[in-house]
Amino acid sequence: MRAPSVDRRVVLAALALILAFAAAGAWRAGVIPWFGASGSKPGEEAHGPGRDAIVTVSAAQTRVADVPVTIDAVGTVLALNTVTIRTQVDGRLMRLAFTEGQDVRKGDVLAIIDPSLYQAQYDQAVAKKAQDEANLANARIDAVRYQKLVAGNFASQQQYATQKALVAQLEAQVRADQASIDNAKTTLDFATIRSPIDGRVGIRLVDAGNILRASDPTGIVVVTQLKPIWVVFTLPQQALPAVQKAQAKGPAKAQALGPDNATVIEGGEVAVIDNQIDQQTGTVRVKAVFTNADLALWPGQFVNVRLVLDTIKKAVVAPSPAVQRGPSGPFVYVLGDDNVARLRPVTTGRQDETLAVILTGLDAGARVVTSGFSRLSDGAKARLAEPEGEAGEGGEGGRRSRPGRGSEGPVKEQSKEQRK
Repeated sequence: MRAPSVDRRVVLAALALILAFAAAGAWRAGVIPWFGASGSKPGEEAHGPGRDAIVTVSAAQTRVADVPVTIDAVGTVLALNTVTIRTQVDGRLMRLAFTEGQDVRKGDVLAIIDPSLYQAQYDQAVAKKAQDEANLANARIDAVRYQKLVAGNFASQQQYATQKALVAQLEAQVRADQASIDNAKTTLDFATIRSPIDGRVGIRLVDAGNILRASDPTGIVVVTQLKPIWVVFTLPQQALPAVQKAQAKGPAKAQALGPDNATVIEGGEVAVIDNQIDQQTGTVRVKAVFTNADLALWPGQFVNVRLVLDTIKKAVVAPSPAVQRGPSGPFVYVLGDDNVARLRPVTTGRQDETLAVILTGLDAGARVVTSGFSRLSDGAKARLAEPEGEAGEGGEGGRRSRPGRGSEGPVKEQSKEQRK
């Protein structure tokens, strides 16, 4: 019963050998191309093209520059002052003396409440004072008369003392009348509502003809001061020492950036660092002031904020896409005069989306590859896709590549070089 199965195995093995020899013959004849496990041809290493292959790359030159040390945050624009205009007296709103959206100065008339009642109270206080002043003048004359009569023993000392007390009483009454006049005048002035600050009025909250009361919560209009203006943002508590150090040298510079995080809307400076850290979020609030001369910032607006903490003087910088990461740390490909790419380990400092500070491993003027890493290896010949530029200025890699772009290829190539 086992003989047939053994014969079947022999037949299958013979067929496999025949197919293998046929495939080998076809490959030698050039009918079937051969690819290795990584897609490379015989004689070509798995990690990239052969030494004679030319790789198209972009490059840029390193340069010496002053690099600002910055920290980014998201902030909210707040008006320097916001005042809700309300009436302090009851009455009918006679007139609104502003146009919605108008810029006003401190002291400009905004609204007028019917002043008839308060004008009458003021006139009454003035008349009452005049009446008491007349009585006071008569009492003083009588006091002088009683004084002469007492000297001639024609009147008693008690009558003279009573008259002097009456004079003092009327003098106090006149002073009370003056206070009533001041109170009535103040109330009358409240009927004319003026702007307490320089700013811009918003949309009116009430129309002329309505009866207003001092207890009304709504108000008449809101006046907002736009020049200068605040931007409030939060920073992690780890950044607080650096901000305090920068603030100790003078007001730290701040920039309000557009949605692209690159366009500068307005420049300002840090005005206030909050006196406590939020324990729930571990952040501290910072307030910067901007002149806002062109009204580019508007209350309630969200903006990106860049805070300049320090400046690294005369640093060697390279485009961020040029710095790749490998098992042994960061490295770059440097192009020599013979356009051969050579891998060079570097030590980096501060790095952002466009520039990387090179601490060691590169000098200014070196040509570094910024794109085309996928087929590049140490010692490979390269061809520039376009004229090279300086770090952060020219070269396609410096404009379009992102930090770390193409890093996967060089990292794998580096590991295979080490395995060799």
